Amino acid sequence: MSNDRSEHGAGRVGQVKEVTSLTNPIIKDIKLLAQKKHRDETRSFMAEGLKLVIDALDLGWKIKTLIYAKAAKGKPHVEQVAAKTFARGGLVLEVSEKVLSTITRRDNPQMVVGIFEQRYRALKEIRPQLGETYVALDRVRDPGNLGTIIRTADAAGASGIILVGETTDPFSLETVRATMGSVFAMPVVRASADDFVKWQKQAGVKVVATHLAGSVDYRTIDYKSKPVVLLMGNEQAGLPEELAREAGALARIPQAGRADSLNLAIATGIMLFEARRHLLALDAGA
Repeated sequence: MSNDRSEHGAGRVGQVKEVTSLTNPIIKDIKLLAQKKHRDETRSFMAEGLKLVIDALDLGWKIKTLIYAKAAKGKPHVEQVAAKTFARGGLVLEVSEKVLSTITRRDNPQMVVGIFEQRYRALKEIRPQLGETYVALDRVRDPGNLGTIIRTADAAGASGIILVGETTDPFSLETVRATMGSVFAMPVVRASADDFVKWQKQAGVKVVATHLAGSVDYRTIDYKSKPVVLLMGNEQAGLPEELAREAGALARIPQAGRADSLNLAIATGIMLFEARRHLLALDAGA
């Protein structure tokens, strides 16, 4: 793709800006996306990898800036993504590998990076239907856990993630990496604990919470008669009493061995695939 407009603009949908300096104001601004404050102020976040960028564009996410390494110049898929970015009003930057490494904070960065506009769903818009499963996470702290849960929820066919209380940022670089692209496919909702409790009472859902005091084997619960919300507690403190007492069932995952607890993402994955077991099947041709 040429860096110059043709004389009459024929065949062009935009202009590539070549950047090699780490002090370029655009690069400085992109680097600030490592800070939550800047992500919140600009409602932006970074996603790495050509496939992730293609998937995001296919799903209708708004791209603000596309950045690609010089080595990727001329590759058909990169050209196509650049054309789509131009067509949607985004900026396209061709940068050195040094600049790309600085932006992504990786020694061997992906060749393509996209800066996208954040997207949240409002809790009041969520009207669960029979056969749907949501994951509600109370004050999840670890970006890797949150990203893995988003990815697992996507794989299990869940309908969304509800972040309850003060949680880690779903659009941090660490979380987005851990989602492996599922952040673009899985709706994310933010809610206070009070708003979540009010919503669950009128949403017609069955809330199944994992809790140390739970007396019900998670495998014996009825996940079929109502839409299900799996409510998972904080990594350190577990689920607070005010949320636990509102649940329709307090479940436990039977364990043997010396470990006294499971990693949050692992526990959520176990619960998800059990809750959706009756809805999942291998493709006949697989």
